[in-house]
Parts: sequence; structure tokens; C-alpha cells
Amino acid sequence: MDNSREQRQLRLSIGITLLVGVACVTVGLLMRSQAIAFDGFYSLVDVVLTAGSLAVSHLVTSEGSRRFQFGYWHLEPLVLVFNAAVLTVICSYGGFTALHGLMTGGHELAFGFGAGWAAVMAVASLAMALYMRRESRALGSALLRLDAKGWFIGGAISLAVLVGFALAAAIRGGPLDPWTRYIDSSILLLLTLALLPLPLGSLWQALREVLQLAPDALDQRVREVMTTLVQERGYLSYASYVAKMGRMRFIDIHILVESTRPLGEMGDVDAVRSDIARRIGGDIRAEWLTIMFTGRREWM
Repeated sequence: MDNSREQRQLRLSIGITLLVGVACVTVGLLMRSQAIAFDGFYSLVDVVLTAGSLAVSHLVTSEGSRRFQFGYWHLEPLVLVFNAAVLTVICSYGGFTALHGLMTGGHELAFGFGAGWAAVMAVASLAMALYMRRESRALGSALLRLDAKGWFIGGAISLAVLVGFALAAAIRGGPLDPWTRYIDSSILLLLTLALLPLPLGSLWQALREVLQLAPDALDQRVREVMTTLVQERGYLSYASYVAKMGRMRFIDIHILVESTRPLGEMGDVDAVRSDIARRIGGDIRAEWLTIMFTGRREWM
């Protein structure tokens, strides 16, 4: 499987994320803005996570090794679990930071400059999010899909900062001026609460694959195909086991036949296997399909 296009997109994302992260952290520290600094810190951490995704993208194209004889497909959901867990921790930490800022009286900011900076970052981040989402759909890549989600989170942060800072700049000098000190921390708190479900959702989906929970749709498809085929060919019964790891589907089918029934030539048996594979559908390059015939139920 050629993952070169996926790897190019990940390298592009790493380069742009690094630039955005350094710039946002620098501006956030100079302005003493928690929200902008959080945006930059998130981007820098995302560089490390995307680099890990790139390494996994290289590995899953290899043929495996003496120790990993089934290949490296299991590493993809593992890195997704790690990435989503780290993003969850970052959002949680951002929430605690925001609460601390609110409880200690907030701080003053140059809201006009901050709003302009947030507008530039929002446009850049959302443009990258849309681009990566389009690429993830074209390639069917879970790694690019997670990266697109990361850019979306960054863009949402910048948009919220833009709205909040613009509002603060508008009310500064008026009767609500004392409340502008709490704008920055309030924005950060609302952001973390709104964005936390995104990495949590990715974490749950990846954990399902790590724990090898049977995908409902695939399990139902295999059962429908095998129920029909057993009836058509007069077999006694069957047992099926399915799992999904990253982009690889593992399907294990055991067919019970009468112990005295001849299966025919090897070509006939392989024809049955080909029929099952055709009916199940999918990309044979991204499947580990095993079909076994037995006359003993204990082997199922």
C-alpha cells in the first residue's frame, strides 16, 4: 500500500504547525494572553503528535518483521489513543488554567492587537483543517482525519479569541470596562469545555480498535454473507470473528461440514473462498481474511 501522499501531507502539517505554534506562544507570552498562549502550546504539542503519526504511516506500509509477523497495523490505533489522550489532557489543563485566572482577578490585555492576530490564525487554521479533511477522505486515512480535527480545534480557539477580544475592545472605557479583565480567562474556559468532547470522541473510537471490539457493520455483513452461503451450499454451520485495527480488517471464518463430505479439488475450495471474499467486499490489500473448513465442531 502506497502511503507516500499521506506522509507528504503529514510533513506539510508538521511544518506549518511548528511555525504557528512558535508564533502563537511568542505573541501570547508578550501579551500575557492565556488563550493565545494556549493555542500556541496546543500547536507545538500537535507537532510531536503528528510526527508520531508520520512514523506510524511509514511502518504500516512495511511487510512486518520476525517479531511483528502480522505487520504494524496495531500501531495506528495505539498512536490515535495516545494523541487523543494528550489532547484531552491539554484541554483539561487549559480549563484549570482559566479557572485560576478567573479566581485571581484576571488581567489587562491589548485587545485590539489580539483580535487581529486571532483573525489571521483562525483563517490559517481553518484552511488547513478543510484541506486535511479533504485529503483524509480521499485517502481514507485515520491519521489525516485526526490531524484535520487538530487544525479545527486550533481554528475554533482562534475564532473564539477573535470574538472575545473584539467584544472586549468594544466595551473598554465604558461602564463594563472592569469586566474586560476576565475576558481572556473566560474565553479559554469556554473553549476547553466546548472542545473537550472532540479528543474524547477520538479516544473512544481508537480504544475500540485497541481492545479489538468487533465493528458492528462489518460483523453484521459477514454474518449475513455466511448465513446465506451456508444455506446455499448445505454446510452444517459456521463461526465468524472480526476485528479492525487501523485501516486493516481481520476476518476469521470457520465453516463446519459433514466429516464424510468431500470438498472436491483444491480449486473448488478456493472458489468458495473467492466467493465469500467477493460477497463480503472491501479491499483485499487491507484485509486479513482466513477461511477454514472443518468436520469437527470443537475446531470452530
